[in-house]
Amino acid sequence: MPLSAVTKPDTDPTRIFERCRDFYSTELLAVASVDFNLFGRLAERPKSFAELRAEIGLSERSANVLITAMRAMELLVLSADGKLDLTRAVREHLVPGAYFDVGGYIGLVSESPGVRAMAERLTTNKPAGNRKDEEGASYIFREGMESAMDREASARRLTLALAGRAKNCAPFLAENVPLQNANVLLDVGGGSGIYAIACLQKNPKLRAIIWDRPEVLKIAQEMAEAYGVTDRLEMRPGDMFADPVPADCDVVLLSNILHDWDVPECRTLVNRCADALPTGGRLLVHDVFLNDDLGGPLSIALYSASLFSLTEGRAYSAAEYGSWLKEASLTVSGSVVPTAVHCGVLEGRKMPPK
Repeated sequence: MPLSAVTKPDTDPTRIFERCRDFYSTELLAVASVDFNLFGRLAERPKSFAELRAEIGLSERSANVLITAMRAMELLVLSADGKLDLTRAVREHLVPGAYFDVGGYIGLVSESPGVRAMAERLTTNKPAGNRKDEEGASYIFREGMESAMDREASARRLTLALAGRAKNCAPFLAENVPLQNANVLLDVGGGSGIYAIACLQKNPKLRAIIWDRPEVLKIAQEMAEAYGVTDRLEMRPGDMFADPVPADCDVVLLSNILHDWDVPECRTLVNRCADALPTGGRLLVHDVFLNDDLGGPLSIALYSASLFSLTEGRAYSAAEYGSWLKEASLTVSGSVVPTAVHCGVLEGRKMPPK
């Protein structure tokens, strides 16, 4: 009997994912305190994001990840005029030279490999795998950089690892996002295909295309067979930034894809997908969402640090995603529809020209 991708888990795995990402809080706190003296720099007066970023010499993406995490940890706050300031506890315990300063204690972990790696990532704005002595970036396909997804063994390991979360989220996506009137779903960077498979099982008239790298599609094909949807699921190899976007679809799904990329690439990909849609077509952004003011929540801020370390992206807010959808001439339809494990769906629809 075929497997079911629409059966929900009996228990919620969100806490497990949160505990997995907790160690980033230690790394970020140590780097902020020791490497960038973030709290000492704000001791005299509040500073704007741009001013503080310039002082510590970080790219916008790096500074965004670090400062968002510090705000989510309730170590930094925004002043009345929108500048970054210290909380009372930080002013007492993390300003160098203060009587109750514990910065020296924080510094005890500053030489650990994880903290040093985080400092390097923030300083260089480069993900793991970008050096010649490393195995290749996990999820990135860029000329001149080897991708682990282009090698059979590593592509299989990473794709199946990501499928673990997808199996938990896919039943909720298929249930909460109506696709009964859709014809063809294009799952961009669809990986194992679990999200598309769940949508197919929920909507018997739907067909779907998985658009991904050839090595990844081998796993997706195996999944299609195991879940009994080979007659409605097509494997189409391609490069989502270079090859023509398949135009034989009326719904495009970007599930946990945009967070792998920096803002310019996100805008490019959203625009490419929007251009391929017919009038009335829908672009579904399935991802995690920071608060619109980029001050948390902590679980997503730490996940953003994970994304920052492994990819060229970070977590984004619904406001950021919404702005890219609007730039691509799509109309944002409502608010984020929750799925599972901190994820949700934000939809953009291609309306008839006025």
